[in-house]
Amino acid sequence: MPIERVAPGLERMVSLNQRIEELGNGYGGDQGPAEGPVWWKEGGYLLFSDIGHNRRMKWAPREGVTLFKEPTDYANGLTRDLQGRLIACEHGTRRVTRLEPDGSITVVAGSYKGTRLNRPNDVVVKSDGSIYFTDPWTFRDAPPGEWDLDFAGVYRVSPDLGTLTLLVRDFVTPNGLAFSPDESILYINDSRRGHIRAFDMQPNGMLALATDRVLCDLKGERPGIPDGMKVDVEGNVYCGGSGGIWVLDPSGNHLGTIVHGAPATTNLAWGGDDWKTLYFTTRNTLGCVQLKIPGVTVPARR
Repeated sequence: MPIERVAPGLERMVSLNQRIEELGNGYGGDQGPAEGPVWWKEGGYLLFSDIGHNRRMKWAPREGVTLFKEPTDYANGLTRDLQGRLIACEHGTRRVTRLEPDGSITVVAGSYKGTRLNRPNDVVVKSDGSIYFTDPWTFRDAPPGEWDLDFAGVYRVSPDLGTLTLLVRDFVTPNGLAFSPDESILYINDSRRGHIRAFDMQPNGMLALATDRVLCDLKGERPGIPDGMKVDVEGNVYCGGSGGIWVLDPSGNHLGTIVHGAPATTNLAWGGDDWKTLYFTTRNTLGCVQLKIPGVTVPARR
């Protein structure tokens, strides 16, 4: 059965006989997998990154998957800001960028205290316009001095892009991140350690570090690690883990797993007219599954 029930309550979110659809395949490569899906509400389509082929793809209900843009500087995680502009984490340039309506690029973040970032991975925008992103350090075997930073960081960029703040640096591989619906909690997963950590938010947008706790450990006997992560309007958390997409209640209890059959879930996105479709990327495919509770939305263009 593609939907595995682990604890009571899963049926409120997804039917146990719900079909999982594959929407496209053949993505990914040596430079990276399919990643970063984001729903474009006003157009009724989904964009996602094909990192390995250095391109951005588009999926639409009647068109299927088509090429949207290339090259993309090996972009990974994607989201939209409060004005509906595309925010991208670029591996090739080691920066976070914003695509303006006229097609020009604004650099959101490219260095920390004058030192180039590692490889920004995933990104989320808060309702005040501040931008949070993960920057894992994946070059531990590189010769000394080849890479500028020697730690993995999670950062906040102020709404005016004027201030970049390092929030925490004790993750091994920080990856997906998501706010609770009321933005009182920031969830950040650690792919190497196999768990999700939760931090209460302070009024100034910083993390209350003393509240740091492990929400859930997602390791298991089957393939799959924490990667992209999303939250629905009731605060339930969806994240790649052992065996597929784990569905967690707000307390971190594992309610069930959406088993799509691929070795890893790389990222997730809510979409559809009612925001109840959960799109997901794996290393090589794009898929979706229908849920019963809408997800936390991303902005559309004003």
